[in-house]
Amino acid sequence: MIHVDDVVIALQLDRTGAAQRLSRWAEQGWLRRVGRGAYIAASIDTMGSDRVLDDPWVLVPALFAPAYIGGRTAAEHWDLTEQIFKDIFVLTAQPVRQKRQERHGTLFSLKHIHERKIFGTKHVWRRQTRVAVSDVHRTIIDMLDDPPIGGGIQHVSDCLAAYLRRDDRNDEKLVDYAVRLGNGAVFKRLGFLTERFPGGAELGRHCEPHLSGGHAKLDPVLDGPLVVAKWRLRVPRRWAREETP
Repeated sequence: MIHVDDVVIALQLDRTGAAQRLSRWAEQGWLRRVGRGAYIAASIDTMGSDRVLDDPWVLVPALFAPAYIGGRTAAEHWDLTEQIFKDIFVLTAQPVRQKRQERHGTLFSLKHIHERKIFGTKHVWRRQTRVAVSDVHRTIIDMLDDPPIGGGIQHVSDCLAAYLRRDDRNDEKLVDYAVRLGNGAVFKRLGFLTERFPGGAELGRHCEPHLSGGHAKLDPVLDGPLVVAKWRLRVPRRWAREETP
């Protein structure tokens, strides 16, 4: 990614001159503009097409900052799943008017998040561009907060099972992130799901003191006709073990 400030430093120009230089190079086909004051070098493979590069992660800071890659895309990044998704999921503090956007040949799925709730991220370098991605713990919490961004509750459950087998599993950090996020449904889903896996019972006990009042759905997009009283959770029939109508 090339920014106006990069050209200011490299060519010792003022910002106006640097912006004009970048614009001229873009007109000549050497660069592609991907955001305000942000360009990438055009390659022979992408000339004449809407697709501007092979690693569209580098577009996220220019298009959506303050933002981070999360949900199902982060789950792929951290090897929590082998499932491949066509979109890139981004949580952004910018207003979101369209939740799915195709930008420069890449499909992005977006969710608005308050900037104060952007925490638990790591920065990775992708083609000289620093990109924020939720760490493995925040990835799990985000998907429990909003299962559809994780590909649905079954996929979220599979990712959680993979997380519980990891050497870097950190129950204390999961609980801390869930408290900071402030959605009581996270603890209900986490407690319910962890009881289903070997080694998850202790984490479930850590969730119990944080249960909020009322009943949440296991997945907001699914019917929840049955109640798991212990976790104050409405679940589809196939998920229930001990339940009440």
